[in-house]
Amino acid sequence: MGAMSTQPHAHLGPDPHEATRPIDERPTRIRVDLERLGHNLRAIRSHVGVPVMGIVKANAYGHGLVQVARHLQAEGVEQLGVAFVEEGIALRRAGIDVPILVLGGIFGHQVGRFIAHDLEITVSSLDKLRQVESAAEAMGRKAVIHLKVDTGMERIGVHSYSAGPFIEAAVASDWCVLKGVYSHLACADDPGSPMTARQVERFAEACAHFTRIGAPMPIRHLANSGGVLHFPDTWLDMVRPGIVLYGVLPDPASRPAIAVQPAMSLVSQVVYFKVVKAGHGVSYGATWVAPRDTRVVTVPIGYGDGFPRALSSRGEVLIRGRRHPIVGRVCMDQFMVDIGDGSAWNEDEVVLVGAQGGEGISVEGVAVQAGTVPYEILVGLNERIPRDYRGGASVPVGVP
Repeated sequence: MGAMSTQPHAHLGPDPHEATRPIDERPTRIRVDLERLGHNLRAIRSHVGVPVMGIVKANAYGHGLVQVARHLQAEGVEQLGVAFVEEGIALRRAGIDVPILVLGGIFGHQVGRFIAHDLEITVSSLDKLRQVESAAEAMGRKAVIHLKVDTGMERIGVHSYSAGPFIEAAVASDWCVLKGVYSHLACADDPGSPMTARQVERFAEACAHFTRIGAPMPIRHLANSGGVLHFPDTWLDMVRPGIVLYGVLPDPASRPAIAVQPAMSLVSQVVYFKVVKAGHGVSYGATWVAPRDTRVVTVPIGYGDGFPRALSSRGEVLIRGRRHPIVGRVCMDQFMVDIGDGSAWNEDEVVLVGAQGGEGISVEGVAVQAGTVPYEILVGLNERIPRDYRGGASVPVGVP
């Protein structure tokens, strides 16, 4: 027997090919078509005939906050909307200079950050108004505000029937510039719901107080995606499309009143192939048992990426243009697909959302299979999945 080598193992040294490999080699990707996003913005604007506030909260509904905002700015969007001050600051740091409204509730200690980054503030009570005034005066800079009126959502905002003193105080403020007044529709995703008509009436009554006191009417905005699709009397002076801007309908009851196109597809690749014998269970808990000898492939994406575990033995994917069922429980990082007598090779493309051949899988369809809403499917896809951008004003994230 020869002497044991004292040379270091090759795998402990530097990889000579590392410098030539892409930084991100993961085959699972979200593909965002920015041209489709631009088409949707134009289609919405043409449909409603008023300015658009593009809602980019929650990482632009999973599409990527900065990239989407950059493209919407290049397309001439009049305003952007986010949920939290941190999202607005991220956009300002990325060089986005269109007006940005933060839609969520505020805490007093945050107000200075809004003003410093030129973010418009949702003021939802007299107390919040006083907090904004105090911070603005201390900084010597006026704050731009939108008043939130609650017409039935019962989330944040002054009730419409008691909004008079709130409006008067905002109009009289020395340190606040009153730009807008708005409310949020609770049931507009369903065109048959009578709730929207009641909310429109309540909002109109609250806004009438500006006329009663002889004050100029600020920008009135009420329509979310459901309002844009179904209720023209909610369009007013500006609309706030969210999910429909990304080409997805908000609810199975929604009507496709605008020819929008889905901007996102979700793809992966086959990472493993095997034959599973009849009677053998697949994945955790062996909840699915092969009824016959069948071909099963593994796909490297799971609930750790935000792909719903609820799709266990319920969802479908496309491989080589054919639909195949997900079998067994979706794991944190992988799931399995029964391709029956079909063919698949390692590295074959797997479409989870999108089109392949003559087949397609929609976000809306995935939501139905998972027992949830399209919103949750989109925003659940997290940052562990790389995003590729095609067309339009695509600039690498982090480049101002």
